Amino acid sequence: MRLLFDWPPVWTGMFLVVIWWLSRALPVPVFGVAGDVGGGLLVLAGLGFMALAVWEMGRLRTTIIPRRTAHALVTSGVFRISRNPIYLGDALVLMGACLILDSLLGILLLPLFVWAINTRFIEGEEAHLQQAFGADFTEWSGQVRRWL
Repeated sequence: MRLLFDWPPVWTGMFLVVIWWLSRALPVPVFGVAGDVGGGLLVLAGLGFMALAVWEMGRLRTTIIPRRTAHALVTSGVFRISRNPIYLGDALVLMGACLILDSLLGILLLPLFVWAINTRFIEGEEAHLQQAFGADFTEWSGQVRRWL
């Protein structure tokens, strides 16, 4: 049985809410203006990774929705940098939010986010891609890291 909230954007949103809550409940103003600028750049980079990945997947007419059958193995564009640029983008947005919100404790949640995305989505997606694309997936995954 699939849970209602078991979609990557929902997980990202839940982590974002917790990061925001931690910034309000336990404020630790350490990053200041540099955090706002750096965090803004990280958020923009994350959104850029996501947009470029969606563009590339759309160009090759394959799904962006986890657990759906991929019709193509996307290895071009941002997929030359990361096997999971959308999830990488999510992590960059969360890191940027931590800096903007001065959520020092929120930064500690990022490894938990990576673990959750790996176990809930990436491992299954990669098993599907391995089965569907065999040697092509093996070669690409040997050349491109999972995250960055």
